[in-house]
Amino acid sequence: MAVDSPLDQLRNVLGGTARALSGEAEAELSFTADAPRQDGKAIKVPMPSRSLPADQVAEARGFADSFALRLKYHDNGLHLKSAPSEAVARSVFDAVETARVEALGSRGYAGIAANLDHALEMRLKSDPISRARNREEVPLSTAVQMIVRERLTGREAPASAAMGMALIREWIEERAGDDLDALRLVIDDQQAFAGLTAKLLRDLELVEGDMLPDEDDEGGGDDEGSEDQDQPGDEDGESEAQQGEGQMEARGEERDSEAGEEGEQQQSDAMDDGEGEPGDEGEDGMLPTRPNRPWSDLPPQFEYKPYTRQFDEEVLATDLCDPEELDRLRSYLDQQLVHLQSAVTKLANRLQRRLMAQQNRSWDFDQEEGILDAARLARVVVNPMLSLSYKHERDTEFKDTVVTLLIDNSGSMRGRPISIAAISADILARTLERVGVKTEILGFTTRAWKGGQSREKWLAEGRQPQPGRLNDIRHILYKQADEPWRRAKKSLGLMMREGLLKENIDGEALLWAHNRLIGRPEDRKILMVISDGAPVDDSTLSVNSGSYLERHLRQVIAWIESRSPVELVAIGIGHDVTRYYARAVTIMDAEQLAGTMVEQLAALFDSE
Repeated sequence: MAVDSPLDQLRNVLGGTARALSGEAEAELSFTADAPRQDGKAIKVPMPSRSLPADQVAEARGFADSFALRLKYHDNGLHLKSAPSEAVARSVFDAVETARVEALGSRGYAGIAANLDHALEMRLKSDPISRARNREEVPLSTAVQMIVRERLTGREAPASAAMGMALIREWIEERAGDDLDALRLVIDDQQAFAGLTAKLLRDLELVEGDMLPDEDDEGGGDDEGSEDQDQPGDEDGESEAQQGEGQMEARGEERDSEAGEEGEQQQSDAMDDGEGEPGDEGEDGMLPTRPNRPWSDLPPQFEYKPYTRQFDEEVLATDLCDPEELDRLRSYLDQQLVHLQSAVTKLANRLQRRLMAQQNRSWDFDQEEGILDAARLARVVVNPMLSLSYKHERDTEFKDTVVTLLIDNSGSMRGRPISIAAISADILARTLERVGVKTEILGFTTRAWKGGQSREKWLAEGRQPQPGRLNDIRHILYKQADEPWRRAKKSLGLMMREGLLKENIDGEALLWAHNRLIGRPEDRKILMVISDGAPVDDSTLSVNSGSYLERHLRQVIAWIESRSPVELVAIGIGHDVTRYYARAVTIMDAEQLAGTMVEQLAALFDSE
């Protein structure tokens, strides 16, 4: 008879505890090496090492208890109905609800409270609040969650968040102190609690009065048909309510720890498992958020380095997926965006007309040699004494051009943003090909969460301090510049694949795309970056300074903009990228992406 290992025994104990806490006999718990998450009644918590260190066991218990309490005390449909659609307000709303659920579950249970405290301390290690130097750098969702937690449980924020809390506490208390005091009175009533939270958001000036959903709204920005297409993987973790089991909490937000949405980090989205349909659209209108970080002085001695490049990869999209699945993914993408495709096509046709107008032939007439001007033969017939008229074509000033679209493939782009980015890039590539402008489509992400093989190598080699970039990067070629669009069309469907979108290291991706452009023979080179914010990689940021990746990105951008012949333009989705790029635009709704891409390209060509 086989004997369970200590790890299996721990899993069984945690699973039994989760079922007892939640009252759900069908709740199942398993370990994961990726991000903790909850998919309906399936709970996945961090896997401890085989020796079962006490801190790792406590972290697993904390996540298991949090997810179980969520199952017991949280009505996902009611939450969606009350949630605001604006991204920052939504992150605070979710964080306050998390504080309520955990406060309810820890009343009278010292062990549960201790487990939740330990899990919170682990999360705060990668939260920007622990590195904040001024109020603007403090993620509001984390700060409000800590204050609500204090009101409901009497427990102070962990020491790692103390300095960040000191920067913003007075501001929050001054505007919403009465709201915070009132929350404790309705902790057992989720609907009343949500109503007070909505008032708190208004007092913090995160939403206007008419921006909150009405009682008859579906809430959270869902479109009307989302219940037919929902699946695990919504980036905010709330789009499954229509099916009654869709509470997947935003542990994906922790992976985007610079986002200021860390208050809901112990809840998860199903980023990595292969269940469900590809390319979950999630909630229409819900936007990923990243920090609007202030400029910081770059010390001249700052040097960026990867710990190892041994596990990095530059790979064709077709090598990451078999042909049959690629066909299915592309078909899924087309089905999801049928209504959008016609609008994007109209915009692309407008761009084509503008480009064609710049490439129209122009002629010099009344020349003594060249091509015979047939239009002026009539005057020679009338007066044979006149000489024949010739013409010759002028050299066009339209330069031979190549455009690279570099698309952020991070987890926070999941759902609507990545779908629209994929189809927009696809149609723009087709349009530019018609007018002789070659187009390359690239994507960037990492191969793993939490560092992958690079981190394992670092751990095995003694945990060198300040190791630099500590994750395995993955750079994806969806379409090469010389590749016809018809051959690359299917490759863009890969963006819909479960588990592809992970973390993002923007600086190296930008250099990679830039260097590919520099090697091209075309006279004019344009690089368009589509991203939803700052670079985020928890593994790297946990062992280097908090602004390590962002500082490198700024240096790369400054170098390209000041010294390179490549023209750089960026589009930020739900995040102000104008603080990074000199030529940039920010959109607050992914639906605007197609039109913005067309207009930005058209403006570049018009200025030329």
